[in-house]
Amino acid sequence: MSKLAENIKKLDPGKKESPFLHTLFDGFFTFLFTPNHTTDESGVHVRDGMDLKRTMIHVVLAMQACYLFGTYNIGHQHFVAIGEYTGFLEGIHLKLAYGLVKLLPIFIVANVVGLAIEFWFAAKKGHGIEEGYLVSGALIPLIMPPDIPLWILAISVAFAVIIGKEAFGGTGMNILNVALLCRAFIFFAYPTTISGDEAWVAGLEGFAAGSPVDYSWWQTGFFNGIFENLGWATYNASAVVVDGYSGATPLILAANGNSFAAEGTLAAAGGWEAVTSVYSPLQMFWGAIPGSIGESCKPLIIVGILILLSSKIASWRIMLSMFLGMMFTGMIMNAMGTSPFMTVPWYYHIYMGSFLFAMAFMATDPVTASSTNTGKWFYGFFIGMVGMIVRVWNPAYPEGWMLAILFMNVFAPLIDHMVLDANISRRLKRAKKSVAESVSVEQTMVEKVH
Repeated sequence: MSKLAENIKKLDPGKKESPFLHTLFDGFFTFLFTPNHTTDESGVHVRDGMDLKRTMIHVVLAMQACYLFGTYNIGHQHFVAIGEYTGFLEGIHLKLAYGLVKLLPIFIVANVVGLAIEFWFAAKKGHGIEEGYLVSGALIPLIMPPDIPLWILAISVAFAVIIGKEAFGGTGMNILNVALLCRAFIFFAYPTTISGDEAWVAGLEGFAAGSPVDYSWWQTGFFNGIFENLGWATYNASAVVVDGYSGATPLILAANGNSFAAEGTLAAAGGWEAVTSVYSPLQMFWGAIPGSIGESCKPLIIVGILILLSSKIASWRIMLSMFLGMMFTGMIMNAMGTSPFMTVPWYYHIYMGSFLFAMAFMATDPVTASSTNTGKWFYGFFIGMVGMIVRVWNPAYPEGWMLAILFMNVFAPLIDHMVLDANISRRLKRAKKSVAESVSVEQTMVEKVH
């Protein structure tokens, strides 16, 4: 242990004297310093600086580009709705500031509520703070709509951490992905806050043409004061929603059609024509579309995928098999083509929603996914299949990956059990065959001697 670590360690309030403060101190100390615990000198051991906290930090770092883009896109979608600074790189300072005002409270609430519960359980159990919530606390804001009521978010986080994690024993024991369970709770308990058109664009009193903006003191007071002093453009409190704006996501358009298209046209019916009547494939690829905060920019998610794969934090087997499952099911639906949504080319499903984000950061959760290499192939493939089925065939929920991953979380232990059981059976057969062959050889040798 270094001299600095020894000096900081002296500040430990003591486990017996103050269990809660000791838990807080231990979490802070292990965040700063890697563990130096090994087996005794006579044993064989491997020392590695990559403990659980550092593993989780790698995942959090892989999301940071999504945070930056998501912050900006919140502001960009708001200004597109009111017809101001509609170019993606126009009004940069206004869009960043607006997005920050929306995203920062979501991040704070998600982490304060979740970590407070984690700290309390750690103190009650008398052990160190578990690191699993580092990733959940970073994921939850990215999968939320920008105008999510904070009280609903707090309730959903508490439910996910207590019921979905601590009830099973804490980090490493939960069977369901905590971040997705948080979103699922909101979806079923407060569906209007996380579905429909209006959930995905922030700061509007309504989507009807002429509806006013809903600016707070942060925009009209704090930031306008700063921007005026700098001679920059400011927020216009009298702005209204422009004619012909809907805020529908590509998936909603594909499922329900474009309400502004002429009746009887392909765009009005739904499918790929409805999507491209509003958004170009390039827009969807770069992420300049309404949606969850961090799920839209595909190039930045791909960067995160490369970070996770190069650091060997995430399983490439799950990612590849999930892609294959989505592709296989999408091709079957394209061949059937019984509805406009089913005719959307399978490869555009990568652009249209949160497939890449779910594949990179949700399906690969090492705790809730299958742990055997063979099992990972089945686990990922079925997520791809189920996700596409829910996305296209379920008119009430045109997405699918949240429900598909949670569904397969439940079956992951069974998949691993079946894989292990098959391995044991195969090895037993080989062992019995080897024993039988040995006995046969011995009998032959005995017969030759006689």
